[in-house]
This record gives sequence, structure tokens and C-alpha cells, in this order.
Amino acid sequence: MWAGAIIAIDRASHGVAGERGRWAGERGLDIAHTTIMRWVQRYVPEFEKRWNGYARKSGRSWRVDETYLKVRDRWVYLYRAVDRDGNTVDFRLSPKRDVAAAKAFFRKALRTQLRAPVSITLDGYAASHRAVREIPNEDEAWKRTKLRSSKYLNNLIEQDHRGIKSRTRPMLGFKNFDYAAITIAGVELLHRIRKGQFALHRLRLKDRAAPAIWNAVLAAWTTASPVASTCKPQYLHQSPDGHNYLCDAANAFT
Repeated sequence: MWAGAIIAIDRASHGVAGERGRWAGERGLDIAHTTIMRWVQRYVPEFEKRWNGYARKSGRSWRVDETYLKVRDRWVYLYRAVDRDGNTVDFRLSPKRDVAAAKAFFRKALRTQLRAPVSITLDGYAASHRAVREIPNEDEAWKRTKLRSSKYLNNLIEQDHRGIKSRTRPMLGFKNFDYAAITIAGVELLHRIRKGQFALHRLRLKDRAAPAIWNAVLAAWTTASPVASTCKPQYLHQSPDGHNYLCDAANAFT
């Protein structure tokens, strides 16, 4: 059942309108794209919290760059970083591309990784360079971080952007900044899972299919959150006859 919602996220990122017709044919379900996106908004924060309990730390040589997305026909900026092996360090959606936005991204990345990088490689954008130069004055954790500028080395992060943009591009568009940030968090989570950035050995999941892996990861935390019982009426839309059809839809994907 848990897997149903995240598979919805995966399929939503390939274009929810087209997937609606395919689900109706395969499963006998008629699921509106708005329903799929409600799943995304409701469950992604919880999924992130639970998966992050198994996250491996990234390396300490960061490649940092920004890419662009549109929300309500306005450009916003997705700050992202990977390490030298291509593992995702962190990401942050920002309405602006300036020194303050770059610092906010670095602070978030430090909270995620719990250690500052040895080096940060940037392209030539001046605001990000200034942020790296100034942030050691605000937090001593950054005192030994070296700043590098290299278009060649940053090809790694630019290529990694494609894995995110290829999933956001087919969507019907973002109408709200907060919804966009949550949806992108779901896409980034899937991206990290595919890269193998989580230590799942203690769950003994060798040769298990994706739905079983999802269920095991999320079930390990079921006592920690009210979202654990996702088929309870208070979390799902009920039809006039009192039946939870959304729960049926989620179960159909597992």
C-alpha cells in the first residue's frame, strides 16, 4: 500500500495525464491527476524523513550548480550539489538566485550532511562565489572549505540536473511554489534511491522487488507517525457510500 503512493510519484513525474489512461486500462481505475498530486503533497515529506534514516553520507568534494524551473510562469532556481562520485549532497528550491539563496542552500546541505565539504566547485556565477567566501565568517564549520571554479569539473552536476529535469518537464506545470518544492523533493528522493545512496543491509532486502523494499523501509518507522495507517478515513477521501477508493488505488500498485 505504501508503495502505491510513491509509484504514483514516479509515474506522475513521467506525465500524469498520460498515466491516467494507462492505469484505467491496466487496473480498471480512473484516477485523476489531481488525486495523484495530492498523494505527492501528502506523503513526500514523510517518505523523506523515513528514507533519510538510512541515508549514507556523501563525499566531501562538492560540485554545486543551479538550474531553472517555472512556477506560475516565473523562473525559480533549484540549487543542487553532488559529490565527486555523483551522489546527491542536497538540493533547495529558491525564488531568487543571489548570495542569500546560495547561503541558505549551503546551510541546508550542512544540516543534511553534518559536516562541511573539503572543497566546493562552482561555475563562474559571482553570487555563489561570494556566498562561499562569506559563510566561514558566519559558521566556523566552513573555515577549511576550499573554493574552486571549474566548468569542466562541474559537468558532473550539470549532467545530474538532467535526471531531475527529465522528470519535471513532462508534468502539467507548477502552480504553487510550496507544492513545487515538495514535488521536487519526491523526484530527488527517487533519484537518490536509484543511485543507491541508502544503506539498507540491515533490512535484509537482497533480491527483493521495489514495492517490498519500500514497504520494509517505511514499516520500520510505522510507530513514529500518524501517517502509518494511510487507509484510515481521516487521511483519505471517502465516497458517499463510505468506501475509501483512494486506498484501493494505492493497494492496486503493490
